[in-house]
Amino acid sequence: MENLAELKPIDDQTRRGQIVRQLRELIVSGQVPPGERLTETDLASRLGVSRAPLREAIRELVNSGLVVSVPYKGLFVRSITRRDLEELYSLRTALEQLAFRECWELRDTAACDDLKARNAELTRVVTAGTEPRRAIELELALHSWCYELAGHSLLEQTWARMKSNLQFYFMLHQKAHGRKGPLREAHDVYVDCACGDDLDAMLRHLEDHMRQGLETTKGFLPDDPVI
Repeated sequence: MENLAELKPIDDQTRRGQIVRQLRELIVSGQVPPGERLTETDLASRLGVSRAPLREAIRELVNSGLVVSVPYKGLFVRSITRRDLEELYSLRTALEQLAFRECWELRDTAACDDLKARNAELTRVVTAGTEPRRAIELELALHSWCYELAGHSLLEQTWARMKSNLQFYFMLHQKAHGRKGPLREAHDVYVDCACGDDLDAMLRHLEDHMRQGLETTKGFLPDDPVI
């Protein structure tokens, strides 16, 4: 549990949300590794909170898939298997293709300028190479564009629920490739297609884009889950 040393006491305001943010950050950044056992007593002591808000926060992390509750064994940081990655990417591809179908006729100059600005900021951070966690946030922000533009509330809610799992994946992806973010030019074609005039080309590119690096990341994982 020494990896939890970076947890900081928090005040009474929005305790559950603050607990969730601190634990999520440690998990998706890899500071608390997959399969690590978590105990309520230790967490409550390190955070300086009572069990009630802590349990609410843990429930939220369990619902998001970052923490697993195993009957008679306890709470564990989730592991991710090769099958998990396949399921995540098949669902993500289908959702993002749907988002582009929904937003395609809603694109305008301002929307495309926004997407290009997101890509430029991601490229800047990746080039600097000093903020790997920020690079993950910006990559997610870039892919959020089509969901936000689509104005499809259920679709956007589903995407929001996937983000924690994607942060976890991107962290593994970075480790598997030995770098601190995506390739500098990784999203240039994505942006060009998104602001182009061929929806079918965009949908085909999504298939290719989502698969890039997947096999390498799968090979980085053990065959079986930790727990």
